[in-house]
Amino acid sequence: MLGLVLMLVAPRAARAEDTLAWKDQSFQESDNRIRVDTNYLQLDSDPTTALHVKVMGLIDSIAGATPTGEKAPVPGGQVPLATMHDRRKAWNADLTQQFERVSLSLGFATSRESDYFSNGWSLNGVIDFNQKNTSLLLGYGRADDRINEEKLGWTVTRPKRSNDFLVGVNQLIDANTSVTANVSLGQARGYMSDPYKIVSTTLLDLDPGTYYTVPENRPMERNKGSLFLGLNRNVDAWHGAVEASYRYYHDSFGINSNTFSVLWLQKLGEHVTLQPFVRYYRQTAADFYYVDLDKAGIVTSYGPLGETGTGRAPYYSSDYRLSYMRTVDAGLKVVWQVRRWLEVNAAYDRYGSRGLDHVTPQSAFFAANVFTFGFKLIH
Repeated sequence: MLGLVLMLVAPRAARAEDTLAWKDQSFQESDNRIRVDTNYLQLDSDPTTALHVKVMGLIDSIAGATPTGEKAPVPGGQVPLATMHDRRKAWNADLTQQFERVSLSLGFATSRESDYFSNGWSLNGVIDFNQKNTSLLLGYGRADDRINEEKLGWTVTRPKRSNDFLVGVNQLIDANTSVTANVSLGQARGYMSDPYKIVSTTLLDLDPGTYYTVPENRPMERNKGSLFLGLNRNVDAWHGAVEASYRYYHDSFGINSNTFSVLWLQKLGEHVTLQPFVRYYRQTAADFYYVDLDKAGIVTSYGPLGETGTGRAPYYSSDYRLSYMRTVDAGLKVVWQVRRWLEVNAAYDRYGSRGLDHVTPQSAFFAANVFTFGFKLIH
């Protein structure tokens, strides 16, 4: 709303371009698993030539079935699933002020689900050098999250706090080429486990030899770092451009990942742009990921009050998202500039995931279709 007010009261000559964008997206996993339908509205406003305001709000509807972490009844069989449904409401706002050589952005975001609350804020700066051919990027973000213990019937509070830092550089190579490199470091402390994920065991310290499913137990601290490299290149002869990137990630859970992505932007005439893309992701397993805790000899504990994991070693999880795995996402987006004041866009993605450890049942992984439609009003 702040952006809308500023847009209306500012003199037209002092403003650049204002846009209002709406988007509807449907993420549909195969085999009637998770479906997420998202609607969001975003306002970008330039009250003056040096001030930019962005406000975005969204609503997610989530429903379907997801693996619980319990092992399959037979090796390689169908993993047990649990149904779920929820609704998420979120919004964020960013205020960016441009000075002579420095751009500063302050952001705030909040997200609410029935069982999870999150608040965050960020401060980012861009400092221009070398006649604006070189830019130094600096960023800091903080998030304060909390599980709604009343929703889960818990009697203990499980908060999580995280801090992230980024430093990078953007370099203009020539009139058609720019490169980006940045390093980010972060730390999260608090309750890291998924309250809905369980593990299978007969080695419970209370009653050895009896089959139980108990909550997973992840460490209470996670340190992470990543390296990002990006390339943007205009290809005038083909009326197109390419955006390519690579990201390496490592964290104290023992996960290492590599992400490669390529996006091509192809102009078709004056009003249509095609944007095919592909993204490949591959990660190693967390140090405490186990398909069978009994074979690993891990003795579990029911934890305080039997409500969560203990947060103390030994750590264990059977969440397939922590396994040795890869994902591939490929798709096509079409952008049509119908009028000077109206843009329409549509996209389709095909997402697939697969386990690589030859132990986790492939039934834990999934494929999904993602359909997106939106429009943008330009003033």
